[in-house]
Amino acid sequence: MEKRPLRKAIKYTLLYYFVRFLILSANVLPRKMWLRFCGRLGRVAYRFSPKPAERMKTHLTIAFGNERSPEDIMNLSKKTFEMLGKNAGDILRSLSVKNLNDLEKFLTTHGLENFEKAYAKGKGVMFLTSHLGAFDLQITNMALRGLKPNIIGTALHDERLNEMLLKYRNAHGAIAIERGKESVRLFKALKSGGSIAILIDQDTKVKSRFVNFFGKPAATPIGATVLALKSGCAVVPTYVYLDKDLQQQMHILPEIPLVYTGDDEQDLIVNTQNFTRFTEDIIRQHPEQWVWMHERWKTQPGDEIR
Repeated sequence: MEKRPLRKAIKYTLLYYFVRFLILSANVLPRKMWLRFCGRLGRVAYRFSPKPAERMKTHLTIAFGNERSPEDIMNLSKKTFEMLGKNAGDILRSLSVKNLNDLEKFLTTHGLENFEKAYAKGKGVMFLTSHLGAFDLQITNMALRGLKPNIIGTALHDERLNEMLLKYRNAHGAIAIERGKESVRLFKALKSGGSIAILIDQDTKVKSRFVNFFGKPAATPIGATVLALKSGCAVVPTYVYLDKDLQQQMHILPEIPLVYTGDDEQDLIVNTQNFTRFTEDIIRQHPEQWVWMHERWKTQPGDEIR
């Protein structure tokens, strides 16, 4: 393995021990006090993270420049850092959750009947979600309900942090799988009536197609679309957000119907666009809880992996 530059090695080591410190501290304070503290940490991070903050403002301007003033976008970027802190605080605190009763003290699930209706079809369920809010709490919720979801995600750059994340995601029966690996296993899970959870709202180095996202073409992973079209599974969108009373609200929405046009390439684009439209809709509802520092429009046409 290539040796990491000293500066990055120090950075990730400090980050690893800082996260461990936060995990140990997460249940010392009452939850609402803890979340407010984490929100303040987010505000501090905004001041000391000029590059991510600048990217965030740039991307918010792409999405809302015609709807909001520069001052509104500045305030929204600060609020986003605050909410990132609060939602991260809830994820850290949730490491102590042992059962569904523990989770339901601060998370309410809406629309469970939508999953039950999709599951009854017997072709497997793909939970389509996004990097909005404390999104990992959805996996905890699904796992504690006995769904044993396979969750697909991108590996973190630091092995220690990645191991910590995998341990968290694998708790309670979920199965974490690195993006781009074990596609056959995922297909078999769906064909046997199981469930998987997948995120497609980031520009990653995987097979992609360009679809519209906030009025601008964005390279979007097609793995979810391929799996859905080949397996015939039900695609059920989900999201979670932190409300003004500091309660987590998870929503399971009705199935997104798959479109079959008879043209394989057109099927990829149409369905990926439909999935992405859901993502944009929920981000518009809760813009302060999405990861705007991510370079969503980084890949240029012609540079995508096909």
